[in-house]
Amino acid sequence: QVQLVESGGGLVQPGGSLRLSCTASGSAVRINGMGWYRQTPGKQRELVAGITNGGSTNYADSVKGRFTISRDNAKNTVYLQMNSLKPEDTAVYYCDADASKGYGPFIHYRGQGTQVTVSS
Repeated sequence: QVQLVESGGGLVQPGGSLRLSCTASGSAVRINGMGWYRQTPGKQRELVAGITNGGSTNYADSVKGRFTISRDNAKNTVYLQMNSLKPEDTAVYYCDADASKGYGPFIHYRGQGTQVTVSS
């Protein structure tokens, strides 16, 4: 079993910054793609940013130029640096990863979510 543990959410004023982290725990874990999604009540979950194990990235248009996704493969950790935050960025942010234990198949995992609130 692979667990994704997120941290870094919280309350921030508009224009502020937050950095989210997500670590995949477990022994002999191999990680493929990783990403951050977000969801607000009554809305569909949306992809915020994704990153391959080779470092290629993609972003939602709404966060381009403000958010940066990165990863540390040695630590099985993905980060989301969020700058110039807006009230509409308020959501629960989820970390997703395609992970494998040992030489097992890759399975899609999701973290428990971390709340980000942008408000004055």
